[in-house]
Amino acid sequence: MLEIYKDKKVFLTGHTGFKGSWLNLWLKGLGAEVYGYSLAPNTNPNHFDLLGGEKEFQGVFADIRDKQTLQKSLSDFKPDIIFHLAAQPLVRQSYKEPIDTFESNAIGTLNLLDCARKLENLKAIVVITTDKVYDNKEWLWGYRENDALGGYDPYSASKACAEIITNSMRLSFFNPEDYAKRHNVLIATARAGNVIGGGDFSDDRLIPDIIRAINLKQKAKIRNPNSTRPWQHVLEPLRGYLMLGERLLRGEKEFATAFNFGPNLQDNLRVEEILKIAKKLWDQVDYVFERDLNDPHEAGLLMLDVSKAQKLLNWKPAMNSLESIKYTISWYREFYENGQIASQEQLKNYIKEIK
Repeated sequence: MLEIYKDKKVFLTGHTGFKGSWLNLWLKGLGAEVYGYSLAPNTNPNHFDLLGGEKEFQGVFADIRDKQTLQKSLSDFKPDIIFHLAAQPLVRQSYKEPIDTFESNAIGTLNLLDCARKLENLKAIVVITTDKVYDNKEWLWGYRENDALGGYDPYSASKACAEIITNSMRLSFFNPEDYAKRHNVLIATARAGNVIGGGDFSDDRLIPDIIRAINLKQKAKIRNPNSTRPWQHVLEPLRGYLMLGERLLRGEKEFATAFNFGPNLQDNLRVEEILKIAKKLWDQVDYVFERDLNDPHEAGLLMLDVSKAQKLLNWKPAMNSLESIKYTISWYREFYENGQIASQEQLKNYIKEIK
């Protein structure tokens, strides 16, 4: 599975982040030559450094908004494929820093795609956005890839902008109809749901907030216990990204479009349900519901329809919600109780399961 990545040159933006560090680990295991481009990690601890950091993973610490450095890094490395994950990824942070969020997520994506026009060996780009790109009306059914884009908060809107920018650049300069005639690059976007997994130490995310509270011997303050999200383990969408990239590398131009990656609809859980499962798995989990009326708006209900990925890519979730939470909690227990980094072992077990 995914043998196509062996000896391929993969340029990975956001390689120091939670999802990026897991994808870096997986790509290295597939025999790819990976070059990362990202800001330095901004939490301590962080998954990138726990996996070996700069000693293990080649790359550069730089800003996606720095087009000159980005162009030089791409031109020097000469990638076969780009996975673009670099972003300001937090909804609540986007209210504090809306301009930085739009610049990083929208203009950063434009910088990357414009730089890509000058690369001779490039064959594929997978731009990672989010499930929050949709104009969320809090429907009781999942959003499909052809539903309207939107975004209430700056983060969601900036990612919807990234989708529009990507489609414009694809049609203008990398049109699938002109593939193998005027250019040799296929571009797709990937929209994933709320991702959980070991190694995430970000602020304002459910599982990391719970883990921090355990370490401080406090109760985690939970803002929105009834919010429903498409929760999935980090390895699930990453497998989707890799499968999508594989089809682009093979020159299958019908895949140069948008794809959702999320859990089955019955695994869209309320926050309170996640907490109850987590507490059964680790009795130190403790929390209190505490809503600040001054908190910024956050969506209450969001679900994805993943039938397109299931039908065209033959991708489907390998874990249910309980398994995803078990993988996640066990990673943190291993880390805090035994000082062990379970990422490599969990990746190996996951690959064995999907085979």
